[in-house]
Amino acid sequence: MVTKTESTAIVTQPKTEQTHQPSFKRWLKHFLYMPATKRYFSKQDQAAIAQAVTEAEHGHIGEIQVVIEGYLPVNQAYFQNTRMRARQLFAELGVWDTEFNSGVLLYINLCERKVEIVIDRGIEQATEQRAWKEICQKIIVQLAQKQFRLAVITGVKDIGEVLNQFYAQSLQDKSNELANHPIILG
Repeated sequence: MVTKTESTAIVTQPKTEQTHQPSFKRWLKHFLYMPATKRYFSKQDQAAIAQAVTEAEHGHIGEIQVVIEGYLPVNQAYFQNTRMRARQLFAELGVWDTEFNSGVLLYINLCERKVEIVIDRGIEQATEQRAWKEICQKIIVQLAQKQFRLAVITGVKDIGEVLNQFYAQSLQDKSNELANHPIILG
């Protein structure tokens, strides 16, 4: 049994099951979406994204995880929007479980052309929401121009710059807690 206080924000299965406004339109859109995520991101693109993550994580303790999903799982699309899916993946992938609470999840949903950034509690109070929204908007514009690789790489670099501002001092013995390679779903 978990004792929950007002200051506790634990993302668990029951919490991720909380529903957003159910949407048949969203479900149908994801149901009919043709899986093409790997077509948009070749092995070379994925390697370039991994290299961008490595460079963006250099000089600070922040950790960046990139997840690119073609469409929401059909069994979740009716009840869950992209923000809820990003929070679910943030928990499932353990992005919240970094040593300094410095994890950032960059989630891109290609079907809806939506971008979500979920930040860990160690970063949340020291950064402004406006900075994260600007990064999301820049990625969305590039996705609309069909510059998929550039959109992700630019987003990762921008996240790295925000983390550099937050974590001004570098750590010599920093270990890489999250994989730098992007996770491609659906």
